[in-house]
Amino acid sequence: MTEAVESGIDAQTLDTGEGGDATSSLQDTLDHATQIWLSRFTHGLSPAALMGAWFDWATHMAAAPGKQLQLVEKTNEKTRNHIRYVHDCMGRVGNAEPCIEPLPQDHRFRDDGWKMKPFNVIQQGFLQQQEMWHNVVTGVPGVTAEHERELQFLTRQVLDMFSPSNFLWTNPEVLKRTREESGLNLVRGAQNYLEDMKNAMAGTVPDGADMFLPGKDVAVTKGKVIHRNRLIELIQYEPLTDTVRAEPILIVPAWIMKYYILDLSQQNSMVRYLVEQGHTVFMISWKNPDAGDRDLTMDDYRRLGVMDALDVIGDILPDRKIQAVGYCLGGTLLSIAAAAMARNGDDRLGSLSLLASQVDFTEPGELGLFINESQLAFLDSIMWKQGYLDTTQMAGAFQMLRSSDLIWSRMSHDYQMGERTPMFDLMAWNADATRMPYRMHSEYLRKLYLNNDLAEGRFEVEGHPIHVSDIRAPVFAVGTLKDHVAPWKSVFKTDMLSDTDVTFVLTSGGHNAGIVSEPRRPRRSFQITDRLAEDLHVGPVTWAETTPKEDGSWWTAWAEWLDLRAGAHVPAPRMGRKGHPPVADAPGTYIFQK
Repeated sequence: MTEAVESGIDAQTLDTGEGGDATSSLQDTLDHATQIWLSRFTHGLSPAALMGAWFDWATHMAAAPGKQLQLVEKTNEKTRNHIRYVHDCMGRVGNAEPCIEPLPQDHRFRDDGWKMKPFNVIQQGFLQQQEMWHNVVTGVPGVTAEHERELQFLTRQVLDMFSPSNFLWTNPEVLKRTREESGLNLVRGAQNYLEDMKNAMAGTVPDGADMFLPGKDVAVTKGKVIHRNRLIELIQYEPLTDTVRAEPILIVPAWIMKYYILDLSQQNSMVRYLVEQGHTVFMISWKNPDAGDRDLTMDDYRRLGVMDALDVIGDILPDRKIQAVGYCLGGTLLSIAAAAMARNGDDRLGSLSLLASQVDFTEPGELGLFINESQLAFLDSIMWKQGYLDTTQMAGAFQMLRSSDLIWSRMSHDYQMGERTPMFDLMAWNADATRMPYRMHSEYLRKLYLNNDLAEGRFEVEGHPIHVSDIRAPVFAVGTLKDHVAPWKSVFKTDMLSDTDVTFVLTSGGHNAGIVSEPRRPRRSFQITDRLAEDLHVGPVTWAETTPKEDGSWWTAWAEWLDLRAGAHVPAPRMGRKGHPPVADAPGTYIFQK
């Protein structure tokens, strides 16, 4: 019984004894059906978790007369300011001085139409309401930080839903377009809506995504699959130079999406860039798991993924260090593998490059809003019946992290303005999601996000704990400035936890676009420093304030860093080797699994 519970399997799924099987089966079916039905409306969020946050806030607010008095005073002040603003607008021809400005990341009110009456009054009223509700749910004595973040998230979702930018009669941009086009924009918008509904019901890709097909338009860097197991295909890419660096590169992508974000179109493919720089590159392509993979664990991903790939590369290129690269959760998994290797005296890794990857999850960003025991129990119930977390359940949660941009602004753009954002490679990749096995997903959320076992030395591999500080290979860590998945200050903790040489880079852009930052892309910048193992640490704020910015792509700095560590130039190796012959052309077969 204990073993089943610890592995994330609910005790109710075990044999209940004579006469209990039928009742338990019916109970399980009803419970899981209800949870799955609820998840469709909540995008995978647990209603119980949100109610717990509300109850915590309500009980502490009732016992905080000082906070209540402060809210009354602030509400009166905001009301007076808004009345004064309305009066100023009525008494002048030009624009009155606004009471409040939108946040820098809020792009909903950029159009000049929002400065004209009556839309300026509507906009200012909404922004003041937004600030008032922030004051209501924050700073209440006794409310836990976790519950405060959840309530901020919930109120933001409701406010985003009722933003004046979402409605025809309160959005000056939409009204102007409707007048100019005599309503044709609304006709196109209705057509766009019907197309989206048809695609959603049929389970087909968004319109235009078929212009970026793996193996044809993206993921076209030439190579061979030289190894396959039940979880990965290992791709070796063909050289583009006469000689290559002696020590190869292994890339470990995240398993939450397809690997080819790092091999998009030819002009922005990280793989092609590395091959052009004279590196022998290997890439892991993860299987898209199904119900039969429900019991795959985090350690299976380490063994069948990272370690199996290292063994194969060692067979093909023996006695050579390997420069390992991990992106997002792939970097976290690579760090786990590297720490276990260091503990066991395995020194095959020449360096680690961790791209938007966390090893400490005390600041998990907005994704942490979904990580608490009640929420995880809700996800477990959803996943148990089907054996995996579905792509739509994940996509909905990620969209809610930036609902004003990814849901409501998009709906206004597509359905009211009647426009379509042209499909491009990164957008098409984003629609090509993967599932995650029940047990592995439950384990990594609990052990990493909820308990922070890796950073605190409790994460076990092969029955013994590992420590990130045991890693001696030099580290190149990259954070992205606008990352809502792996916030850069959290990524920076890789430097704080390491007892080795660390180069840290902070680049412009977000979690995906900041990493896919080819040298030819305009308006890119980054900050970079090297810290030797014996140097003192500094905090992230001090680091950002004292590190100068450089224009351009961080890829060039990374290429220089790799050149210093990847060995001398040698003749390019052949594809595969005896025992690991090519079994398919890149991009392989796992990439096409739906």
